[in-house]
Formats: sequence, structure tokens, C-alpha cells
Amino acid sequence: MRNVFAVARKDVLIEWRARLLLVRVLPFALLVLVLFAVALDSEALLTRAAAGLVWLAAMFATLLVVQRCFDIETADGALDMLLTSVVEPSRVFFGKVLAVAAQLLVLVVVLLGGAVVLYGVRIDAAGLVLLVTTVVTAVIGLASVGTLYGAVVAQLTGRDSLLPLLAMPVLAPLLIGASRATESAFGSQTIDLATGWAWTSLLAVFGVVFAAAGAASFATLTEPDA
Repeated sequence: MRNVFAVARKDVLIEWRARLLLVRVLPFALLVLVLFAVALDSEALLTRAAAGLVWLAAMFATLLVVQRCFDIETADGALDMLLTSVVEPSRVFFGKVLAVAAQLLVLVVVLLGGAVVLYGVRIDAAGLVLLVTTVVTAVIGLASVGTLYGAVVAQLTGRDSLLPLLAMPVLAPLLIGASRATESAFGSQTIDLATGWAWTSLLAVFGVVFAAAGAASFATLTEPDA
């Protein structure tokens, strides 16, 4: 765990000093929410679509965060040196997942606040518990898939366009599950809390599967000839 936290701390400190989350990712994600509010221009429709819009913005922002995470590692061969050190590749993977998840957690909290302000959603006590659980499980899933596919394209040319093409189809089930669970937490009339918890369980399974797959394949995927 010391190795995992050391890798995560390194990535978070780099991003904190670069201010990428504050300068690029957060403004981009909030702009997506604002543009949807302007485009839909219907209070009832915005309330109904709020959950999906939050997670759609989070998915787009995930691609930016992951792309940056691997760009700074591959630019000067830092990732290769890290993988050839005494640190096991699986620990590097989990450290990067933890760093990406920490950034996404801040992002999603801000996006949910934006949904409350822009879309007028309301959350009661029972919905809040479901919402917190959904956010944690969905963020872990986003970070795991993003880090896994970030490793897939890290050594390839044109990785800026390849990452969205490969990751977005895989993230579609997570987007659906997180949107449904969040909609339930927002007090939807069509999805009750029990159904919301069922979707959250699927999100947990999704995160575990991709975290395990990433840990098992990270070393192979980041080889120069992979």
C-alpha cells in the first residue's frame, strides 16, 4: 500500500502544481452542463435529464484527466523507469487509479452542485446515502477503465483520438448505471430507491472487474512493443 499511495501522491502533486483540474477540466465539465441547460431550455426536461448530463460531463472529463496522466509519464520515459523499478506494475496501476479517482471525486461533487443550481434537483436524506455510494462506485469504475485504456494507448501514436474511441463504448454501461442510480437519488418518480441500489451494485461489480483486469494486464500493456 505504501507503493500505491506513493504513486498516487506523485500524480496528484503533479496535477496540483499544474492546476489542470482547475484550469481545464472543471471549466470544461461545467461548460457542458451550462450548454445543455441552454440547449434544452425546459425545466421539466432538465430535471429529468440532470443525472445523465452530470455523468456524461464526468465521462468526457475523465478522458482529459487520464490523457494528461499518461502524457506526463511517457513524454520522457518516466513510466518505463517506474515499471522497471522495484515497484510491481499492479501497484503502479492502482496508484494511478487512486490519483485519477481523487481528481474525479472533486469533479463530480462540483458537477452535482452545478446540477442543483442549474437544474433545480432536490436530494433528501435517503437519496443522499444512495448518491454518495453511487458517486464512489462510479468514480472507481471511471478511474479503472480510464487508466486501463490509457495504458493501452500510451505507447501508440494518435493516442489523443484513440483513447475516446476505445474507452467510451466500454464506459457506456457505467454511464447508464450511474445515471439511473443518480436519477433515483434525485427523487425520480420513475425509478425508486431499491432500483437505484440495484444499479449501484452493478457499478460496484463493474469497478471490481476492470480494476482486476487492469492490475493483471498493466505490465503487458505498457511494454514498448505492446
